[in-house]
Amino acid sequence: MSLLRAALSDDLPRSRWLAIALVLVVLGLALAPFAFPGAKSLNVAAKICVFIVLAASFDLLLGYTGIVSFAHTMFFGIGAYGVAIALTRMGGEWSAVAVGLVAGLVVAIVLAALIGLFSLRVRTIFFAMITLAVASAFLILASQLPQLTGGEDGLNYRLPAVLRPSFALADGTFLGVRLNGRLVDYYLVYVVSFALVLLLLRIVNSPFGSVLMAIRENPFRAEAIGYRTVVYRTIASCIAAAVAALAGALLALWSSQTNPDTTLSFDIMVDILLMVVIGGMGTIYGAVLGATVLLFAQNYLQDLLGIASQAFAGVPLLANLFHPDRWLLWLGVAFILCVYFFPSGIVGSLRSSSGPRASLSARDASGPKDLKS
Repeated sequence: MSLLRAALSDDLPRSRWLAIALVLVVLGLALAPFAFPGAKSLNVAAKICVFIVLAASFDLLLGYTGIVSFAHTMFFGIGAYGVAIALTRMGGEWSAVAVGLVAGLVVAIVLAALIGLFSLRVRTIFFAMITLAVASAFLILASQLPQLTGGEDGLNYRLPAVLRPSFALADGTFLGVRLNGRLVDYYLVYVVSFALVLLLLRIVNSPFGSVLMAIRENPFRAEAIGYRTVVYRTIASCIAAAVAALAGALLALWSSQTNPDTTLSFDIMVDILLMVVIGGMGTIYGAVLGATVLLFAQNYLQDLLGIASQAFAGVPLLANLFHPDRWLLWLGVAFILCVYFFPSGIVGSLRSSSGPRASLSARDASGPKDLKS
């Protein structure tokens, strides 16, 4: 138990149902290649891993620091394009991955620092507009530089040999699954994503994370007791940008194709925001559940509606209402219901439903503690 507390930075779920949900997500993703065989299910599982990291890094800004930024997908795209460009120019070698990863991290951190230092002194809404303008400019730039980024079509590249489907770990199959490079690629994404989530848990539960929460609650009071809020917010922005760039690099290694629609689109920014809101702002666990729920809905809701439509084939009105083409309508309805029944997100509602003791622990954990340590 002490080892688990240390791994989770003493931030236990504090709710039986939340703990069960988290265990199901972790084990489900770990066993996905064998429990849910098929190209689509494996692709969905890998994207869930990537977007858990991306949503958690955004929650570091929005939920823990109170920064509203619309440029998070820009850092995600920088990480993806860094690896993609390096693999395209240098060939499918690990040295190219290392060069692209370092270049993407450096560019993301420098841009985050510049945006933070020059923009975080303005009010929240103006900072949000500035980040939106920068992200839009970067999207246009990536679409209009075909020599570097491949333009709107993006880049296709070869991955390192061990990550290719043609690479065989062993002959035959295990539990009906081929032990090939695709499996290695998936577990690379899974392990790195798991490690990054634990790293973010460590950050938000450190004295630095307590200062960020104090700034979120009352920046004037934090400034008055000696904390330079602009510096702390800029550091938080740089950390979030670096983790988002790492998530983009993981997506590039998984998909072997990078384009503006899959990495820089504003639709991705909306999805990240939905993940954080659905899961619960100010909780890394909320990003885990929010990303899982939303990606499952986006990928399987249409299939479920197809089954429902066939079941109501004899009732024209219901069959038409549950037609698969109306999956976006039902996704919107599900989001409205989720916000109505879980106003503090899934994690907040599960913790509050565990009784007064758990609610008090959650409230104590969410507030500033030991700022001077």
